[in-house]
Amino acid sequence: MTMHKTLAGKRIVLGVTGSIAAVETVRLAHALKRRGAIVHAVMSQAASGIIHSDALVYATDHEVITRCTGEVEHVKFCGDGGSAHLLLIAPCTANTIGKIACGIDDTPVTTFATTAIGSGLPVIIVPAMHHSMYRHPAIIRNLTRLKEWGIDVIEPRIEEEKAKIAGIDEIVLTCERALLGRPLKGKHVLVTSGACQEPIDEVRVMTTRSTGLMGKAIALQAYRLGARVTVVHRDRFPLVKNIMATGAREMRDAVISVFQTTGADIYISAAAVSDFAPHRYEGKIPSGSPCTLDLEPLPKLINEVMDRYHPVTVAFKLGGEGEVKAEEMIGSGVHMVVINGPEAMGAKDGEFVLVTPEKRQEIRGSKEDVAEAIWKTLW
Repeated sequence: MTMHKTLAGKRIVLGVTGSIAAVETVRLAHALKRRGAIVHAVMSQAASGIIHSDALVYATDHEVITRCTGEVEHVKFCGDGGSAHLLLIAPCTANTIGKIACGIDDTPVTTFATTAIGSGLPVIIVPAMHHSMYRHPAIIRNLTRLKEWGIDVIEPRIEEEKAKIAGIDEIVLTCERALLGRPLKGKHVLVTSGACQEPIDEVRVMTTRSTGLMGKAIALQAYRLGARVTVVHRDRFPLVKNIMATGAREMRDAVISVFQTTGADIYISAAAVSDFAPHRYEGKIPSGSPCTLDLEPLPKLINEVMDRYHPVTVAFKLGGEGEVKAEEMIGSGVHMVVINGPEAMGAKDGEFVLVTPEKRQEIRGSKEDVAEAIWKTLW
C-alpha cells in the first residue's frame, strides 16, 4: 500500500536535544519523509553526545545544523519569510523547555525556537525526561506558558518512572494536523468503528469480519483536519478519545451518552453494528449436537441518532443492499452513504461508492484514500 503523501512539499525542521530519546529521531525523520516531508535537523551539543549528527544526515538527506553560523540558519529556515513550514522539537528536554519559555538562546535549538515563535511559525514540542522532572512545578508552568503561546505539546508516555517520548505515529499525526489547515477546527466528530460481539453463551460470540480499519482511517483523517474526535469501538487509536464498547447495546449507550453530554457535529457510522442478538444460553452450549439460535432484531442506532440529535451523518452499507438503500437513506436526511462490498471487510483497500444528494462517486484504493475522499466531499 502506498503511503499517503500528506506532508508533500512541507519543510520540517527537526530540533533534537539531549535526551536519550534522541535515538528515536532517525525513525522519526524517516516516518516524516515517507509522508512526503522535507526534513532538516538541528542539534544541541548535548544531543550530539547521544546520537552522531551523521545518523541524521543519513536520515534526512541534508547536512545537520550543530551551530548557528554566518549563514544565520535560524532566520533562513524559521524567520520572517523563512523556508520552513514547521519547527518540531523532539525530544525536548526539561532544560530546553525552560529556556524556550524564558526566551533564552544558548543552543542552536533554542535559537531556532525563539526565531520560530517570533515569526509565528507553527511549533511542536515533544517532551521526554524522567517523570519526577516532568512533575516539577516549573516544568508544568513552562509547558502551560508554551501552550498559551499556541505551541502544540505532545504529552509523553508515562512508563517505568519516565516521561517517555510520544510514539512516532502520534508525532507525525500532530505534524499533519498543524500543517493541513485545520478545516474541521471547532467540530466534534463521533465515529463508531469495528465489529460488535453479541454473546451466544458464556464462551461464544456472534460477530462480523469487520476490523475497524475504515473507522480508524476516518477518525485519524478527521484529527489531521483539526477536529476533536471521539471513537466508540473495541480498539484504541492515538490522539483521539476512545470509548470502549463490545456489543451493539453498549455501543448505543456510549453514542447516546456522547450526544447527551458533549454533543457531536458529525456522526460517522462506520461500525458493523449488530442487526441481531441471539437469545443468550446460560452456561456453555454442549458441543457435538445440533443447536438452533433464536435471533432478536436490534433497533437501528443511526435512526435514533438522526431522529433525536440531527448531526451531519455518514452511513455505511454493504453491496447490493447498499445500492438499494442509499437513495432511501439520503431521502431520510443522511448526508452521505458509503457503499462497499463484503470483500472490503478486513482488507486494507477495496472498491467503494460515495453517494450524496448531489452525486455518486466511485473510489478504488486504500481506506486512507476513501477517508480522504469522504472528508473532501463532506466538508
